[in-house]
Amino acid sequence: MLYAIWIEDVADSLPRRLKVREAHLNRLRGFVTEGKVKMAGPFPRVAGEDPTKTGFAGGLIVADFDSAEAAEQWLKEDPYYAEGVFKNYWIQPYIKVLPAD
Repeated sequence: MLYAIWIEDVADSLPRRLKVREAHLNRLRGFVTEGKVKMAGPFPRVAGEDPTKTGFAGGLIVADFDSAEAAEQWLKEDPYYAEGVFKNYWIQPYIKVLPAD
């Protein structure tokens, strides 16, 4: 089942994100290779600005998991989680309607 993981960053998360960004992306790439990730990306803090300068507000991951608990466990193993980037997160079952595959 697909789950949407909505993440809210702590204030001034940019230094923490940049410290472990490559490890986070490499972990996600592995999940993409497995065919699990349907979409993933950050929310810039300021629209139209370079978020590597102005910061991030959070992110969204839509991926295939066996359960919400499995999604949460996966998230808690992420380098961003370990580095304290996340202030809050919500995990919700998700049904993709469009575009049809």
